[in-house]
Amino acid sequence: MRVRPVSLDVLVDELADRLAEIGGRVRVAIDGADAAEPAALADRLVDPLRVRGRPAVRICTGDFLRAASVRLEFGRTNSDSFYFGWLDEAGLRREVLDPAGPAGSGRIITRLRDPRTDRATREPYRVLAPDAVVIVSGPLLLGAGLPFDLTVHLQLSAAALARRTGPDRRWTLPAFERYGAEVDPAAFADVVVRLDDPRRPALVLRS
Repeated sequence: MRVRPVSLDVLVDELADRLAEIGGRVRVAIDGADAAEPAALADRLVDPLRVRGRPAVRICTGDFLRAASVRLEFGRTNSDSFYFGWLDEAGLRREVLDPAGPAGSGRIITRLRDPRTDRATREPYRVLAPDAVVIVSGPLLLGAGLPFDLTVHLQLSAAALARRTGPDRRWTLPAFERYGAEVDPAAFADVVVRLDDPRRPALVLRS
């Protein structure tokens, strides 16, 4: 295994090139803790993909959370609940990933539930282009069997994660420790990016 330092611009261009080479609709996961800013990387991919002729659609898992009565049943800062029960995986599959797949209808919604009001968004369905790239960003996305065509894991050391996680989110740290130990996303993600220093990302290259 080798590690190749890259600039953020180079990382975005290389990811966009790789995604643009995949035929048909593509479902990509940008997996990482909030401290790794997976949404920011996902957002940066949209315009480069469009330049390459591929329409991109953004999905944030924060818009696919389970109802508060379910995810907060054991309190607002329960790390086990965060690990197992915050993301509505069935809803994400039903409304986005399965329809965006090769045999799917192509009809998706980009938001299922408003996390602020805890109500369904009632967003109208949209029809994906045949070559659309659906980019899903959020934490704890891998290892649950969600059907992605390409997976990107943003890796932080335990020290970097603790240092860059704000006081209001430190209760999530045990969940990420467990994720690393039980799922080990860096061992199987298609692309692994080390981000201990956000100014100097590095690609992990497997032998």
